[in-house]
Amino acid sequence: MTDDAARAAALLMEHRESIDRLDAILVYTLGERFKHTQAVGKLKAEHDLPPSDPAREATQIERLEDLAKQAHLDPEFAKAFLNFIIDEVIRHHKKHQE
Repeated sequence: MTDDAARAAALLMEHRESIDRLDAILVYTLGERFKHTQAVGKLKAEHDLPPSDPAREATQIERLEDLAKQAHLDPEFAKAFLNFIIDEVIRHHKKHQE
């Protein structure tokens, strides 16, 4: 293996290690987020509140789009990701109300 190829292999390994760490952070962060949304769902069910809050969701999407721009992440991807999460949260909230 040439020195150049060895450097490239080492850099590739570093990037992959960082990606693996970040994937773990994402999973644990989503786990924490869903603990809170589960609590919100139970609270809403106990107080007969609707499972979704369109105004809150719109505000959150706008906020996430702004954060995505600051992070140099495609805002449309961030919006789609948050919409996916919101849909899952609403599904859980509806379960609590059954």
